Amino acid sequence: MHSQRSTVRDLRRRNRSVLLSMLYFDGPLSRYELGSRTGLSPATVSTLTGELVEDGLVVEAGQVDSDGGRPRVLLRVNPGYGSVVGVDVGETGIRVELFALDMTRRAAVDHPLPSAGPSGSTVSVSGASGAGSGAASGAASVAALVAAGVREVMDEAGAAHDDVLGVGIGVPGTVEQGLTAVVHAETMGWDAVPLEDLVRACGVTLPLYVENGAKTQGQAEMWFGAGRGAGHAIIALIGSGVGAAVVSGGSIYRGATSSAGEWGHTTIVYGGRRCRCGSRGCLEAYVGAEAIIDRYHAAGGPPLTGADEQAQLDELVAAADGSAADGSVVAAEVLDETAGYLGAGIAGLVNLFNPERFVVGGWAGLVLGARMLPRITEATAAHALRHPYRQLSVQLGQVGADAVAVGAATLPVAALLERGADPRRRAPTGADVA
Repeated sequence: MHSQRSTVRDLRRRNRSVLLSMLYFDGPLSRYELGSRTGLSPATVSTLTGELVEDGLVVEAGQVDSDGGRPRVLLRVNPGYGSVVGVDVGETGIRVELFALDMTRRAAVDHPLPSAGPSGSTVSVSGASGAGSGAASGAASVAALVAAGVREVMDEAGAAHDDVLGVGIGVPGTVEQGLTAVVHAETMGWDAVPLEDLVRACGVTLPLYVENGAKTQGQAEMWFGAGRGAGHAIIALIGSGVGAAVVSGGSIYRGATSSAGEWGHTTIVYGGRRCRCGSRGCLEAYVGAEAIIDRYHAAGGPPLTGADEQAQLDELVAAADGSAADGSVVAAEVLDETAGYLGAGIAGLVNLFNPERFVVGGWAGLVLGARMLPRITEATAAHALRHPYRQLSVQLGQVGADAVAVGAATLPVAALLERGADPRRRAPTGADVA
């Protein structure tokens, strides 16, 4: 009997999840449309949408005429049900944003990091004060800035603690999911950093969801941007470093230990340039923003005057376009070579995964793609197998430079949709399924 009760409860949760997800992505919809799209019976749709309305998750959104009958009531997910917070932990700074449930941005704050380079030391899983005090203090500082940012955006938006469904945090490197999230990010000098515990130690008691930043950006583009509607896609994050989210059958592929997608650390040149991870010839050592600027200087380009990496890359691109006289030839050559390396790297993924869509994202990817997407696409065609390439569309990301933070904020939303109920509360336990 216990097994039967569990099965009924699970079916009820799945049906609520299906209806809530349909309304979130495709609403507003009538109960009739929900039934026809999901295959659920009218009685099931009526009962479960009634529960969702009673829970405050769904609200009425007007009416639509029906063929010869009474007007049908439209339903949608209630954008005022709660807020979500997304955090982008980058190598040069931290961005924190607060959104309504419909992903309308209500507040944002940026905190620069004093140093983008790795400390070269490590932190043990047992605590942030173990061996490797340099990385420990760095990770603790990041956690403090994350906690401060969360408080700031809540204050700015006037969001009470109980209004926030959760905080998603996108980070560089691999996230080891367990009782609490542990981060391995070699380029930041982090080895098994207990980031979730560190953020909790700074006073954040809200539900936390920690994920690799390339994967959170991938989810943002799949939900709201250039990946929407694609079953098989790859979304690249090109910033200081390089990563990717591989989407197969509509789901992000994570691999055995969630480290899938470290595209930047695949070898593009055997024995080539030293990468920040310690290896040689990694793609990141050629197309990451830091590497592009370094290659420009090594090629004899005049000094860039920008205050940070983003400003310097903008300056380099402007020089290549001829809007700055000095260094235009060197800049153009470096960027053309970068497009070639990037196209070759994309072609490798095309040959391996056969995606229908490749999305170039990340703040540096958007800068590069805006100038030379045709050149990148040309280089991809030159290195990819003809048959999978003919099925490929290469596009620029549409969510924007803050896609990591947007995607991180979708993590608590995804928990809500998967559960069909507020993830902070006990699951519905009704015995009957309509």
